[in-house]
Amino acid sequence: MAMAAAERAEMADFLESLSAEQWDAPSLCAGWRVRDVAAHVVSYEERSRIEVLRLFARAGFRPARLNTEAMVDYQHRPPAELVAFLRAHLEPRGTTAARRGGVGLVDSLIHHQDMRRPLGMKRDIPAQRLRYALPFAVTAPPLGGWWHGRGVRLVATDVDWVRGKGPEARGTGEAVLMALAGRRGVASELAGPGASLLQDRLG
Repeated sequence: MAMAAAERAEMADFLESLSAEQWDAPSLCAGWRVRDVAAHVVSYEERSRIEVLRLFARAGFRPARLNTEAMVDYQHRPPAELVAFLRAHLEPRGTTAARRGGVGLVDSLIHHQDMRRPLGMKRDIPAQRLRYALPFAVTAPPLGGWWHGRGVRLVATDVDWVRGKGPEARGTGEAVLMALAGRRGVASELAGPGASLLQDRLG
């Protein structure tokens, strides 16, 4: 929970620094702008399980549509309001509080990079957060890391983390995490014979 709160605080600082043009720039999430990703991060904080089930029904019981349905209720809020909402919810609540805040941590960490990467705004992610997020990304059904990384031995060279069997793909923990999350273009930052396999798979 403490790591999730720290990640969200850093995300709020990042969002607060953006220009209006940057808020409307595309993110790594297909079809979503930076503002849409920011809206998504806070979109489950004040929803009960019953409300999430209602959203799921509104999404036609399609998991891929659920996040969009949740996000649209927040995407039109002004940037300053989204930042203020995020600062008021640094500790995850509701569904993002699952796994003692682990869901909120990994969701925020990945989406933080979804916004930063297209803007060319790199950062150093604390190793402790990456060590938690990497195995989480493999096993969490919504992320599909086990499927994205299948048949490849993934090696995060900066945080001493290894997973899988097959041709090796190695690189920074952040790049490995984003590849596990299925983000396009990230596999090109990895090295080794397994990296080519991931590039063909993920794009």
